[in-house]
Amino acid sequence: MYTLGVDVGSVSTNMVLVDYSGRVVEKHYIRTKGRPMEAVQAGFAMLREKYHDRQIMAVGATGSGRAIAAIQIGADIVKNEITAHAVASISTMPDVKTILEIGGQDSKIIIIRNGVVTDFAMNTVCAAGTGSFLDRQAERLDIPIEEFGEFALKATVPVRIAGRCAVFAESDMIHKQQLGYNTCDIIGGLCDALVRNYLSNVAKGKEILPAVIFQGGVAANRGIHRAFETALQMPITIPQHHEVMGAIGAAILAREKIQQEDRTTKFKGFSVSTSAFQSKSFICNGCTNQCEVVSVMENQKAVGFFGDRCEKWRNKVSARALN
Repeated sequence: MYTLGVDVGSVSTNMVLVDYSGRVVEKHYIRTKGRPMEAVQAGFAMLREKYHDRQIMAVGATGSGRAIAAIQIGADIVKNEITAHAVASISTMPDVKTILEIGGQDSKIIIIRNGVVTDFAMNTVCAAGTGSFLDRQAERLDIPIEEFGEFALKATVPVRIAGRCAVFAESDMIHKQQLGYNTCDIIGGLCDALVRNYLSNVAKGKEILPAVIFQGGVAANRGIHRAFETALQMPITIPQHHEVMGAIGAAILAREKIQQEDRTTKFKGFSVSTSAFQSKSFICNGCTNQCEVVSVMENQKAVGFFGDRCEKWRNKVSARALN
């Protein structure tokens, strides 16, 4: 029996299967490409080849696309990214006090004291502190992003690059290239710039105490890892499954909820990988709020709604399911 965690983000959709002991037995990273429902179906199609529905005891959803994913798959619990990442980190390192997380389009810091989240901050405005910034610069330098960190480690004197803004950072990098600086030193400077951006914007005013965990897709970059350790002057741990920690947290939370409520899962099964899904939005004129409501259609039938503050539309589906 396994618990399924689904983390639907703007860049990637991550899925994990966790066994009863908390061990990750399967994980998948799928590019979202602006089509979250299709990304979920692609992941389910892969899982369907190895597992059957009866093996799934609980399902959790998180990420920016968690609302639509929860309706699509029949999630037992829906949690925000902060909670999911914190739960996964604590399960990995019980004494963790600071979580550094950098993904493709956003970054966050989570402060934990005595096993409880006490503070957090997110950056979703400037790309200079995210993985997409590194992707773009790797493409410009004609270097595979997987090798970016190794180039940074070879830097002897990292070049100082303005990192407060993605546009300025790119212009500064091009200027340094024109001045003849070698590629390794430029990449080392880019890594240092991203870390400075993160610490001055996302982590501003936060007390960073060890033990520190670094997770998200960018944690695979050894240059960024070294830059963080140099800037903070403390060791930083990268967990084994750093790129899917949100999904792991969702899976753990789902298992706990099912156990607490002593019920069976709402999971709709891997067969949703073959269903025809689409979403439509409309303005509800039931009150002055005029909420923009999103309806999720499966095989041309409404299976869920979200976006309504009063839950009028969500309750319609719930009531129909009870009858």
